[in-house]
Amino acid sequence: MKLKNAFFGATALVSVASTAAIAEEITIVTVNNADMITMQELAPQWEEATGNTINWVVLEENVLRQRTTTDIATNGGSFDIMFIGAYEAPIWGANGWLTSLNDFADDAAYDLEDIFGLVRDGLSADGNLYAVPLYSETSFTFYRTDVFEAAGIAAPTEQITYTEFADIAAKVHDPDNGIFGTCQRGKAGWGENMAFVGPMANAFGARWFDEEWVPQLDSPEWNAAITYYVDLMTNSGPPGATANGHNENRALFKDGKCATWVDATSAANDVRNPATSNVADVTDFFQAPKQATEKGTGWFWSWALAIPASSQKTDVAKDFLKWGTSKEYFEMVGESKGWVAVPSGTRISVHEDPRYLEGAPFAESIKNAILSVDPTDPSLLPVPYTGVQFVAIPEFQGIGNYVGQQVAAALAGQSTVDEALANSQQFAVREMTKAGYYNK
Repeated sequence: MKLKNAFFGATALVSVASTAAIAEEITIVTVNNADMITMQELAPQWEEATGNTINWVVLEENVLRQRTTTDIATNGGSFDIMFIGAYEAPIWGANGWLTSLNDFADDAAYDLEDIFGLVRDGLSADGNLYAVPLYSETSFTFYRTDVFEAAGIAAPTEQITYTEFADIAAKVHDPDNGIFGTCQRGKAGWGENMAFVGPMANAFGARWFDEEWVPQLDSPEWNAAITYYVDLMTNSGPPGATANGHNENRALFKDGKCATWVDATSAANDVRNPATSNVADVTDFFQAPKQATEKGTGWFWSWALAIPASSQKTDVAKDFLKWGTSKEYFEMVGESKGWVAVPSGTRISVHEDPRYLEGAPFAESIKNAILSVDPTDPSLLPVPYTGVQFVAIPEFQGIGNYVGQQVAAALAGQSTVDEALANSQQFAVREMTKAGYYNK
């Protein structure tokens, strides 16, 4: 008896007898974002075709990072596939914690060269590929066209400043009618509130470290940025914003509660999808704001699949990675969920597909925005690091999380901005000194 493989064309056949003999269960740990949920819905087709099964572990973003970091650093072996990003992949790969995926380049059907070079490079270290992307993103501003029109506000056609953005948010803030001027990330975490705050701080001319790796978190530029952020969210944001990360703000925006939102370009396929959003027909986009500089004002990120070196099921895991990030997978999403739902920022062929361009008319803007990001030049003043919303060193995860907690405390009114940044500076100095970057 033969079973048609649903993913690699009608000619690919899998023997039921042989797959039964070698069937494996793999464990995949993932974040609960929309594109990953779609993958879980489609994955039974891979299971049926291969005879393998998947144990999904679905976690909130901050928890995902804690669990994966602990497991990978201790060689725990709890997972066969991890969803990680452009921060973890090169660092963990260089440490020998991830399985190299260089052999993907030899698979003509997979076509590794079809993945944007910037994205491949961001998931590599020392010329070795350690993860393959489901989607990639930068940030831009989502806005409600109907709300802007009612307020008599013309949509920006060029990059505006954060000062101008705050004026717009104040004008469209209408909490009595359930619409907040802006919804920005407030939940503490280096990949949550700091994903927004970091590029915003770049815009104000701030930097994490000077050229000698000395922390700069108590600088006037950081103070101006965090003071702005607290005022913006206090005056024009929703209540309880420190509980809101990406997914919470996405839900608020799709429900019509937010007039503006600066966040991931990858969310556009969900927000503009009539099947999942109440504001699909009245949402458009403009650039993330600048202030003292336009450098580093839009972040760069990929959510990608990687295989821990501790996995004992590497061959099966690689098979799933090739399926879940293949050209055929993206076509499957388009045909089953609508082309507007196809993950963005990953494959050149997707962004050239007429079906995608018709279903997601914002696709060209997303591609151009992603390709304009330069992680090697993220700030107004010179820096020794790469990364826009993160610093590509192992110590950043702890430092970024601590600073995120301090910023959240300032937003909640539990501390002043001065206190939050003084605490952040003290913590960063201690960590960087301990790590040997410099002597105080």
